[in-house]
Amino acid sequence: MSTPKQRKVTEEFKREAVRLTETSGRTVAQVASDLGIGKSTLTRWKTQFKEADILSGPHDDVQKELTRLRLENKILRQERDLLKNAAAFFGQGNKSMIYEAIDAKKAETPVHRGCRLFGVSMSGYYAWKRRQPSRRQYDDMILLAHVRNHFALSHETYGSPRMHAELKADGVSGGHHRIARLMRDNGMKALQKRRYKKTTDSDHGGPVAPNVLDQDFSADAPNQKWGADISYIWTVEGWLYLAIVVDLHSRRIIGWATSDRMKKDLAMRALRRAIALRSPPKDAIHHSDRGSQYCSADYKKILKDGGFVLSMSGKGNCYDNAMVETVFKTLKAELIWRTIFLSRSAAKIAIGRCIDGFYNPVRRHSALSYKSPCDFEAAA
Repeated sequence: MSTPKQRKVTEEFKREAVRLTETSGRTVAQVASDLGIGKSTLTRWKTQFKEADILSGPHDDVQKELTRLRLENKILRQERDLLKNAAAFFGQGNKSMIYEAIDAKKAETPVHRGCRLFGVSMSGYYAWKRRQPSRRQYDDMILLAHVRNHFALSHETYGSPRMHAELKADGVSGGHHRIARLMRDNGMKALQKRRYKKTTDSDHGGPVAPNVLDQDFSADAPNQKWGADISYIWTVEGWLYLAIVVDLHSRRIIGWATSDRMKKDLAMRALRRAIALRSPPKDAIHHSDRGSQYCSADYKKILKDGGFVLSMSGKGNCYDNAMVETVFKTLKAELIWRTIFLSRSAAKIAIGRCIDGFYNPVRRHSALSYKSPCDFEAAA
């Protein structure tokens, strides 16, 4: 029996793997398992890159102490904000949840202090203590706590159908109508999507590839069909452009990059990341619009060197790349349109956490039987 051929690990793959541990919010073990490498290997890569970054300096003792103090202040602010958010969270629902929180912490925090913190009366607390909720009310309180948790984790984007699927996957029982009622009564409404604006420049006069995909977005397995596109995000500093590469089988974003300029290098960096992570087979279809970035000779060379079959949308036909545009709509509705970014760097960090920490591993898609892209690929 022949020994399986080991995969060649490039420097780009290592850097992309380490970046995922820093931007996704997932553990080293989870990222390593997703990429098919050992946890100790990824930990070693992370240590190596971190040490290299530290050695790049300058790092004197005063600066290190200042960094420590800044982090300490950041933690204190987070704890303060957490307390404020907790008060707002409980204040949206039944006061019984507030009284329950006060009662659970009365050993550490006196009742009068807890009541003052959450803006309720002590007489109301003691009246609550004397009466017992019905079984139905008790079950609703437990279910509502689960709903609130998953609603927050979804960045307030899950409606009752996705919420029902999420709770069912966690082993929490609750009917569609009951979950919808609890969400409606407690002001949990999924964010609505807005219209999408195109950014394609197809009047460049360069050669274009035929439309091989022809709006057939179906794929039996990963790495058969990829889609690519570029969109934009407004920040206080100015525009930030985002290029993504999507595996059409699972709707997973397998490569992304940002820049303050919409040049060919932006699309090339996203493509290189995708190739480094996935090592696709020959004859995989790469589909994009007719934008100048995708028609450039340098971009096409990367595709040809990788053995891709080039495919491009018809002129002015946004439906030919509809799946990738739908992914952008999701990112914009669930993060970008609801956030004011003070800087491009803040937007880039938020986008990384959204893509690598939520959209790919967590967010459920109705078209994927309410599985996340990562889970859908794992089951393929």
